[in-house]
Amino acid sequence: MVLFPAIDLKDGKCVRLKHGDMATATVYNDDPAAQARAFEEQGFEWLHVVDLNGAFKGQSVNSAAVGAILKATKNPVQLGGGIRTLAQIEDWLNRGLARVILGTVAVREPELVKEACRAFPGKIAVGIDAKGGKVAVEGWAEASELGVIELAKKFEGAGVAAVIYTDIDRDGVLSGINWDATIDLAEAVSIPVIASGGLASIADIVRMTMPDARRLEGAISGRALYDGRIDPAEALAILRGEGAEART
Repeated sequence: MVLFPAIDLKDGKCVRLKHGDMATATVYNDDPAAQARAFEEQGFEWLHVVDLNGAFKGQSVNSAAVGAILKATKNPVQLGGGIRTLAQIEDWLNRGLARVILGTVAVREPELVKEACRAFPGKIAVGIDAKGGKVAVEGWAEASELGVIELAKKFEGAGVAAVIYTDIDRDGVLSGINWDATIDLAEAVSIPVIASGGLASIADIVRMTMPDARRLEGAISGRALYDGRIDPAEALAILRGEGAEART
């Protein structure tokens, strides 16, 4: 079970949003590379990065910041936001990304996702962001009529490395992960699922160790880490089965 610390990039800075609204951005670090190093030093083994500007514009905007992050950490990095073509995918993977996350293009061009999976085995994740159970695209600015499980099933057998499921209504507001919807998704598909949106406290970390959640690959945490609501050492110990909470 992996806990993915998140770095969301807006205008080259490390921020967190509420409900995906760019106007609500809180800056947590002016130096994303330094934040990446800090997460590695705290014991995290992966890093989740989102180019927020890129998600809205449909092309990478914070490339310099992402490049600095890749140089600053030895941890594998997965990146989403504005990656829409095979050429962009190949370029990012050549720059050292472990995984590219495809969101809007997964809705608009599912065949491109499948082609990418064939070209870059194990390197492609699908980001499914949902509001009210329906998939949102273009940096969450537009809603679709597509259901979460309906979209995920399009990629069964395609070689997708993971599905990252974000409940927009919970993102950045520390209300707790939507465990019911996330586990329902994980049970509906064979693709590994990563939970995102709302992770609030150590209680969510403990919830990750429950039998029905163990089929997940992990969960993403942002604001709870930045605000100090989750102690990294305690959280990682629980996920390793070493924390007191994990033994109760």
